[in-house]
Amino acid sequence: MNATVLDFHPLEPLARDLMERALEPHILLGMPHLTPFGLSETWLMKELGHRHWLMLARQLGMNNADFRTADGEEAYAAICATSLSNARFETVRANDILTIRSLLTPVSRTQVSTRHRLAVRGMTIGEVELISTFVCRMREGDNYSIARVAMPQLKETTPCEVNALATLASAVRSNKAAVCLGLSTDELKTRRSYRFEPDQTQEFNGAGLFYFAQFQAVADRASEKWFSRLQGLLALRERRVFFRGNVRAGETLSVDLVGVSDDHLRLHCVIRRSDGTVIGNVFTRYGS
Repeated sequence: MNATVLDFHPLEPLARDLMERALEPHILLGMPHLTPFGLSETWLMKELGHRHWLMLARQLGMNNADFRTADGEEAYAAICATSLSNARFETVRANDILTIRSLLTPVSRTQVSTRHRLAVRGMTIGEVELISTFVCRMREGDNYSIARVAMPQLKETTPCEVNALATLASAVRSNKAAVCLGLSTDELKTRRSYRFEPDQTQEFNGAGLFYFAQFQAVADRASEKWFSRLQGLLALRERRVFFRGNVRAGETLSVDLVGVSDDHLRLHCVIRRSDGTVIGNVFTRYGS
């Protein structure tokens, strides 16, 4: 007797359902989430960026985060500014449960903010804000041609709030901000420099863009070279990153130290692409 075995595959969950699961507030921490000095900032920023995009898609009533322009072209909710405050990442260890409480608020027709409060063992270990703006490539495959676009789903009647981080970001980009984290925003004097060539399989995201979470990572690589004697002695307390452009695969980046406090606890770095254009400002404050 021959028997036919039918292979019934269970139905895959809907993307919409998985979006909700991905936004659950509790994460059990292990090796992927940690460094020798506590919670990984790079992992955290990737996770919060993912949550930011999913929250935005949910806000727009979408079934996934496949953003499109009015004419159907692929668009991206690109992070244009980040703020980290009250960081205590060095207190985090394996098997801790990280709780993330998040809130989304529109800033304009093209910008959205998400705020994330981080807690471990009932203790706040940081507060993060991400601001994104919708962009698309004006020339296919060219990361130099990234430009802002308005999304039709964000109605003009959507209530917006005055946002301090967005205001500061605009002022930094237009050279109208005097200070950030107690440091001058002036970019003219380079004190030290570090060169870095991003790897397309490591530092670029699925959209082919240099990933926003890598800006602070590259700045940290540079500061570790410049101030290696302080490695492991100081902990991250605050960071502000302002994004001003992107790079093409194969480019070499220059990280320039343009501002530093006398105690070396506050740094201002600018990241330039190969043609000298500034694509990011990174302000950092460390503490004991």
